[in-house]
Amino acid sequence: MTLTPADAAPAAPSGTVGIMLVDDHAIVRQGLRSILEREPDLTVLAEASTAAEALAVVGRVRPDIVLLDLKLSTSSDTEGLELCARLVAEHPGLGVLVLTTFLDDQLVLRAIRVGARGYVVKDVDTSGLIRAIRDVSRGGSAFDARSAAAMVRGLNAPEPAGNQHLTEREQEVLRLLARGHSNRAIGERLYVSETTAKFHVGNILRKLGVSRRAEAVYEAGKLGLL
Repeated sequence: MTLTPADAAPAAPSGTVGIMLVDDHAIVRQGLRSILEREPDLTVLAEASTAAEALAVVGRVRPDIVLLDLKLSTSSDTEGLELCARLVAEHPGLGVLVLTTFLDDQLVLRAIRVGARGYVVKDVDTSGLIRAIRDVSRGGSAFDARSAAAMVRGLNAPEPAGNQHLTEREQEVLRLLARGHSNRAIGERLYVSETTAKFHVGNILRKLGVSRRAEAVYEAGKLGLL
């Protein structure tokens, strides 16, 4: 985790966009910092290489934008999605812009559904990336041409079924739901806020096509998810 300065919580200068970089590769973060800090209206406030580091620092530096890679470790392909959901739930108004090498139709949709405001792939040119950051900072959304096309394809594709569509964290929440735990109790057991637990429960209800927690447990049982 890198802060600027190292022992303080920096603030973006007035009139600039404060950015936090979240990527597990230091060389990528260094390259992004070098590119972005050439722009007078962009300021890199902090860097993080893991979800835990990002969550620890985001409240201190209060960035306007989090530039987020989806794959933050070799152990999970969904860690970035789960981090995005937590960042958005716990920090209203924060703009999350996905910057990743992965381009999959359903992955783009999932990123947007958990709160990302934009999605660009890492081979985007410098001007395209800077434009996307500025668009998101103004409250808009941002996609490069390929991500936009992937999103359209994903919207037109059949909805994935069953546990293909539940993230690892949502499956954990579902198991706790089946035991009758409240949102607060789920949050305590998974070490997340009650708001984040509620967010995951809402996603589970939507994905299973139900409106009540008991119905979600029943439907999940029929699908073999429990």
